Amino acid sequence: MPSLFIALAAINGFIAVGLGAFAAHGLKNRLPEDMLAIFQTGVQYQMYHALALFGVGLLAMQLSDSALLRASGWLFVAGIVIFSGSLYVLSLSGVRWLGAITPIGGVAFLIGWALLAFAMLAGRTI
Repeated sequence: MPSLFIALAAINGFIAVGLGAFAAHGLKNRLPEDMLAIFQTGVQYQMYHALALFGVGLLAMQLSDSALLRASGWLFVAGIVIFSGSLYVLSLSGVRWLGAITPIGGVAFLIGWALLAFAMLAGRTI
């Protein structure tokens, strides 16, 4: 499982860099500034959480592969899909109701971070 999280980190980092470049060069003159900023927020959070996934994978390899670490990693993945994905679709389509699901991804990120902290404080034995 640790190597899966590292692979997912690499894939999401790759996608974030590609989408960031796409936004900077392909969308800059095609989207209104507010929609471009929304897209870029999705890219930023995808990259932050790609790095978090990398950390989860390393921790699982180095310390112990616990259920809390795995749950944290999967919540980071879910957060990327829901939070960043909804922002990408919202900014490209203009469909504003998609903004209503974005916080679900944010909550996944928050719970993922909390579980990561708990896993480290609990001695990684759970």
